[in-house]
This record gives sequence, structure tokens and C-alpha cells, in this order.
Amino acid sequence: MESSRARRRRVPLLYAALASVAVVDGTAAGTVYVKAQAHSPRGAQSAVSSSATPSVVAASGEASVEPVAQPTVDLDGLLAEAMESVTVAEGVEVSVAVLEVDSGESAAYGDASFDTASIVKVDILATLLLQAQDEGRALDSAEKAYATAMIENSDNVSTSASWETIGRAKGLDAANERLGLTATEGGDGMLWGLTQTTAADQLTLLQQVFGEDSELSEASRTYLQGLMGQIAVDQRWGVSAVADGSGWALKNGWLPRSTTGLWDINSIGRVTVDGRDYLVAALSKGNTTKAEGVTLVEAAAEAAVSVFATA
Repeated sequence: MESSRARRRRVPLLYAALASVAVVDGTAAGTVYVKAQAHSPRGAQSAVSSSATPSVVAASGEASVEPVAQPTVDLDGLLAEAMESVTVAEGVEVSVAVLEVDSGESAAYGDASFDTASIVKVDILATLLLQAQDEGRALDSAEKAYATAMIENSDNVSTSASWETIGRAKGLDAANERLGLTATEGGDGMLWGLTQTTAADQLTLLQQVFGEDSELSEASRTYLQGLMGQIAVDQRWGVSAVADGSGWALKNGWLPRSTTGLWDINSIGRVTVDGRDYLVAALSKGNTTKAEGVTLVEAAAEAAVSVFATA
């Protein structure tokens, strides 16, 4: 598998200026037209367009300047192109969404619904923290112990206890309505791992956890971010594979489906790459093995971040 740097693409812009000037009654009058053209490999040219033709008009010795239209980039199109280099086995589905934190620009590939497996544990803790905020209290010692085990070690017993505390799916769904998740539905009964979600919704959840414009208080965000930055060593895979050193905070999910024997493999989190922060959610299902799924979500995360690379 190529590294993310090897696959990064630049979409350079070439501006060609054509000018014509005529002299009428001794007065210079003319128009300069500037046309934006996009050039990039493998069809990326179609992902860049300009909404208007900028011009500078000079007449009777006076000049007026019209706003110069900036080219717009179809980031979803570039991500789709980047995903062409990712090997996806027959019968496997994958979706990925990414947001570049500084610019606020995002891209998504695929809109299918997936089982959350253990990535729902971030959503469960966000719900618990939101409920505690509403009650004007901090988490008690038992809730904190469950939260630590649930996020850092992906402990299922602790998750089930927390799932009960928040009111199961009903509590999760009510919190998600406030958090802005529109395509996530809690699992039936105690089947929290079968909560349904999309990559786009998980990106929204990450924005609530890592962004300042959030329903979660600063203290709640800091607490959850801290746990996601201390994942057990054997679970440090997925989106963290593209990060620089320790520049990551994540939660992974893996679940072999009893009905098919195939694996759900998911990864969500924040990564720092070349000094820039990204939020990334990569989801997959139908993998023959866990290792196959891990490789897939890591490759999808690399493709997602490569869209914003400049070199």
C-alpha cells in the first residue's frame, strides 16, 4: 500500500491573460480577461471550476476592478478519485468522511449505513456527559470508572452499564438529536453495537467532541478527548495510522457478525498530519477478517487526508 504522501495530489491552477487595447480619440480603452484553467492528473480537472470570469476594465483613463472569482474545488470528487487506489474486496463496503479543522472544509465518500460496533462508545459517553450537564453535576466515581474502561480498553461490560445509565437507545437518540446526528439510530435492547450510523454522522459527532461550537461543555470535551488519546496499545490502529507520531485521539470498533462470520471494522478520531489537524471517520463491513478490515479503514483514512495535501 502506498503511503499517504505518495498519493497526495496537487491541483495547480494556470491563469492565462489575454489583453487587447485600442486607442479612440487619443484615449486608451481596453479590457483584460483572465481565465482560470485547471490541470491535474487522472481527471481531477473536472473537480475545479470558476464561477465567473474576472475582468479589469479601463476606459477614459480610469480603471474599475471587478471581483476576481476564485476557483472552487469539488472535494468529494477528489476523494472519490483518491479512493480508486484503495483495494476493496468483493462484497465489502467502505465509507469515509474527513474535515480539515482550520479551514472547516470537508469531504465524504459513500453514504451507506453501518453497524457502529464499539465506536458507539464515544456517542454513549457524549450522551452521558450531556445528561450530566443537564442535571448540573459531574460524573460520579462509578460512571468515570466505566467511562475509562469503555473508551481506553473498549470494555463491553462497562459499556453495557453506561448504556443502561443513559436510557439505552432512547437516551442515545434524544442526545443525538441535539448533537446533530441525523442518520444514527440506537440498537435494540442491549445491542448497542448494532446501532446504525453513517460516516457523515460520525464526523458530526467528532465535531461535537473536538470543536468549540458544541452542545458539550469545554470540561466534557476535554474529558472525552483525554480518554480518546489514551487508547490501549493493542488498539492503536485505524485513523491513527496516518498521524504524525502521537498526534491522534481515536476510538475503534470491530465486530464479527454471527449471522455471516464477516467483520465490521470502523475507526474514528482526530489526527495531526504535517502540522494540520483532521477529523476522520472510516467505516466498513463485509470484511473476511479483522486484519483485512483494519487495512481497509487505514487506507481509506490515508485517501481522505490526501485530498487536503499540498505536496
